[in-house]
Amino acid sequence: MEVKARAPGKIILSGEHAVVHGSTAVAASIDLCTYATLRFPAHSDNDGLLRLELKDIGLEFSWPVVRIKEALSGIDVPNPSTPTSCPAEAIKSLAILVEELNIPEEKIGIAAGVLAFLWLYSSIQGFKPATVIISSELPLGSGLGSSAALCVAFSGALLAYSDCASLDFSHQGWLDFGESELDLLNKWAFEGEKIIHGRPSGIDNTVSTYGNMIKFRSGSLTRLKSNMPLKMLITNTNVGRNTKALVAGVTERALRHPDAMASVFNAVDSISGELATIIQSKASDEISVTEKEAKIEELMEMNQGLLQCMGVSHASIETILRTTLKYKLASKLTGAGGGGCVLTLLPTLLSAIVVDKVTAELESCGFHCLTAAIGGHGVQVCFGGSS
Repeated sequence: MEVKARAPGKIILSGEHAVVHGSTAVAASIDLCTYATLRFPAHSDNDGLLRLELKDIGLEFSWPVVRIKEALSGIDVPNPSTPTSCPAEAIKSLAILVEELNIPEEKIGIAAGVLAFLWLYSSIQGFKPATVIISSELPLGSGLGSSAALCVAFSGALLAYSDCASLDFSHQGWLDFGESELDLLNKWAFEGEKIIHGRPSGIDNTVSTYGNMIKFRSGSLTRLKSNMPLKMLITNTNVGRNTKALVAGVTERALRHPDAMASVFNAVDSISGELATIIQSKASDEISVTEKEAKIEELMEMNQGLLQCMGVSHASIETILRTTLKYKLASKLTGAGGGGCVLTLLPTLLSAIVVDKVTAELESCGFHCLTAAIGGHGVQVCFGGSS
């Protein structure tokens, strides 16, 4: 028996940082995904092991399922239909199993993801031998929601073979979950994110689960339906950043300049509101699509200027902005800033030659470029290798 789940990454189209101060933000899924394949052994091949293969970084781990069961003995392992936070004593017990793996120092950042996997697997599937294989099109730690996509893909594959999902195992190709199944899946993915990040907002896993776009403000999430195709060039600066320090820096600036920064946050709120309206409105012809894209470009440029006011840009981001501006393209950082990724809108009528030129120039500076469609599907599954 085999099932494969795919879960998309995400970008913040507008409102990062300002959302912490009460402004609206807009996030969207991208068509770059993380894939999780769950395979149960035939009876004759059952060796009592749970295996996790991380294809992109060339690591493979395994645990006797009896050891996992021992580690969680005395802890109420939840029912798949009841998403539950991993208790502190379970985290300690599972952390010992992860420490025994001797993960290489340069890859130690994946340890929390492995721990999240062990909790999700044990909670949803119990203590059965299986192999889970992970691969991803998303760069790690670059603000594109790679950890949330991982938790959503894990949860999707695990729930697909549970009593909580009613899916057609004979269906060929990718299959969508039902609405109530997505709600359950999203809650489990959020529990995984909590293990990895401590106090996540829930935005990343929600976008990855449901796809398309969401608007969020003060803890309230609203799903949006995009009525226009958007394509972005996503440029990874390859510069790591400390999200917590960047968020704290904006807060400190707001304390030093309360009136000026309140105006900045209000302006961002207006930009997010206008952006959501444009994206949801129907475009009747090519001219109206071009007009809408021009408005989105202006809003992106304004948002980037306000992010610079907040102090979260970086020399690498400014280099990308100058480069794309030479080609009359609008860009803005996405996520925490201080490095990470930059979005550049690729208008519908833009020549492929221009895209190739700007990509080549950016990559000659040491950046890595990806092209992605915005606001597509959420998590999906397929059975028996039919993808």
